[in-house]
Amino acid sequence: MPGYLTTHVLDTANGTPAQGMRIELYRLDPERRLLKETVTNHDGRTDSQILPEAEFQTGEYELVFHVGEWLDAQGHQAAKPRFLDQIPLRFGMSEQDHYHVPLLISPYGFSTYRGS
Repeated sequence: MPGYLTTHVLDTANGTPAQGMRIELYRLDPERRLLKETVTNHDGRTDSQILPEAEFQTGEYELVFHVGEWLDAQGHQAAKPRFLDQIPLRFGMSEQDHYHVPLLISPYGFSTYRGS
């Protein structure tokens, strides 16, 4: 099976998808290099695979979720600097497979896992 990468962002404070969040994807080896920048859709997902089969390579990657600017756009008032601003998630993909990296967020916490 060819490998690919997807993501999904949910606002757990409001129980809704995080529509309109900017996400960057970096490849970390041999050096940090921006591969893609995208924005989540109405379902909190990207419109296409964030790293499609044709571009997939095993290795180390980083997703950067721009949570602070998304919270600002939602009208969430917070002292500056925000508790959460950018959330970088570094992870490895060691085999040709579907990697799904969801992010669950609130203004003061987040969690992630390897989804399906």
